[in-house]
Amino acid sequence: MSSPLEDVTFHNGAIELHAVAAGPPDGPVVVLLHGFPESWYCWRKQIDPLASTGFRVIVPDQRGYNKSSKPRGAASYALSELTSDVLAIADQLGEEHIFLAGHDWGAAVAWSVALLHPQRVAKLAILNVPHPSVMRRYLKSNRRQLRRSWYMFFFQLPFLPEAAFSAFRFRLGVRSLVRSSRPNTFSSEDLAQYRAAWSEPGALTAMINWYRAAFRYRIKFPDTTVHVPTRILWGERDAFLLSDMAHNSLRYCDSAELYTFANASHWLQHEEPARVSELLIDFFRGRPT
Repeated sequence: MSSPLEDVTFHNGAIELHAVAAGPPDGPVVVLLHGFPESWYCWRKQIDPLASTGFRVIVPDQRGYNKSSKPRGAASYALSELTSDVLAIADQLGEEHIFLAGHDWGAAVAWSVALLHPQRVAKLAILNVPHPSVMRRYLKSNRRQLRRSWYMFFFQLPFLPEAAFSAFRFRLGVRSLVRSSRPNTFSSEDLAQYRAAWSEPGALTAMINWYRAAFRYRIKFPDTTVHVPTRILWGERDAFLLSDMAHNSLRYCDSAELYTFANASHWLQHEEPARVSELLIDFFRGRPT
């Protein structure tokens, strides 16, 4: 990487959020949010292109993950708490507006920030997670999506999900990545990074508590329309989420565009790193693609 990585810490009350940062300190701020079961590391191929273009890139380990705080109890992982972490990062940086991108659970948090605090988001980029209203509707009424989301219900059980995920050196976690992605997407080094993050004390329960909180502490949005300019990127071979949901999400945005990748899976920024970086840079800089 031509842009050196810095380890930084942000605070939200008692919560400490570890993050890596790169790019000029006075550049416009881009915050990249990871999902389950990853960490800041999932954005490693996008950090340097964004930083080299002049952005100040902030990539946190979200609460419960890797080196960040892991508060106890599912309530600590309600979306209202997760969105407050993003605002705390922006506040600590002294930024009124940020460019925000998220993948998987990070995308769910990013949607929520844009819906609850649109004045704080300059532009929103989403990877492979639908608008929350679309997700709720499909989980209630679409059998194909329910079959794909079986693990969300399994994660509601106490203790068993943690035991299953961690057994045999995290075999279930490794399989969830390897079998749902294109061949050779995740190297042995990548998997070692994730195993180390999953081995952090309290990490597995904290990570799974995101799913428990989603079922127990649903958030009500005052307005379901996203008023922030939005770009959705979607790998159509997603094993977890139906592509129809990406198209339906456009209807909940004032200004949105969708870019699909016919041969990419859920792990889009890993499989198409150059194109994802290009689309983020062009969108955030306001250039046509």
